[in-house]
Amino acid sequence: MSSSPHSLCVLANEYLMANEARTLETAAEATDIEIPLVLVNKEPDPDIDPEKEARAVNERIGLATIRVLWDVLQQEQAWSLVLAEKKLAEQLGSETASTGRVHVEELDCLQDATVQYVEPIVDGNWRELPPETVELVGEQCDLAIRFGFGLLRGTILDEPEYGVLSFHPADIQEYRGLGVPQAWLDGRDRMGVTLQRLSDDIDAGEIIAYEEVDVSHCRTLWETYQTLYDVKAELLAVGIENLRDPATESTVVDSLGPYYTIERRYELSFACRTLLKNVAGHLQQVTGRNERGAAVPQTD
Repeated sequence: MSSSPHSLCVLANEYLMANEARTLETAAEATDIEIPLVLVNKEPDPDIDPEKEARAVNERIGLATIRVLWDVLQQEQAWSLVLAEKKLAEQLGSETASTGRVHVEELDCLQDATVQYVEPIVDGNWRELPPETVELVGEQCDLAIRFGFGLLRGTILDEPEYGVLSFHPADIQEYRGLGVPQAWLDGRDRMGVTLQRLSDDIDAGEIIAYEEVDVSHCRTLWETYQTLYDVKAELLAVGIENLRDPATESTVVDSLGPYYTIERRYELSFACRTLLKNVAGHLQQVTGRNERGAAVPQTD
């Protein structure tokens, strides 16, 4: 291996979540790593147009949002109730419910990168990159970070010298797959964010960086996610520095937690439990604000 990773390939969807954009910008500034190549997932005939989805997420509720929500309903089934609650909470002023979307070509740290739109090879839920694309990554980059393409496997995982990194917003030794919603419903007071090197198994790679935080103060799922996003924003930079430090070894996971399939969120019972707990959390937040803002009666 070379002395350190110095060039990063970004594997992304056309629109990044705002927290993903923040993570990339932070890592680029903190580590001075070069980003010469960005590969954007361009699958044919997507169920939901990414531009319309980004507009519906970023803008206030309107006709476009309702149309996208109808498409989401077909795809997300019962979980669309939770997503609708999220959008409504955002419109009513909840900052933690707001995520936002940023077009990949708008990021400052990617302005000097070559952006290439790639149609992956699809096999069920898995995605592989074409051989010529994998070769290009190997020629230009010694590390990759995945913010798109779904479940990724194949030669791309081994082509960059330091592999392909990916975030999992939970501890893969306890919550693989669905992660945060399941841990939140379980009432966990602490949760972690894992930066792993991808393998051919789901959430089973070497741990490059991990940080755990207190989430006992979080009353909604969205507040929990925001707390974890704040951790994630710094963790890619930490992971790159860990790879550069010969004294820091990655953690090989010897015991994996149960796999919670993401299809669980489509179940009406799971979605309703999440929805009701979120609503209760919003009510607690409003009650707490009212109590803090109440006037203290004056006494003689």
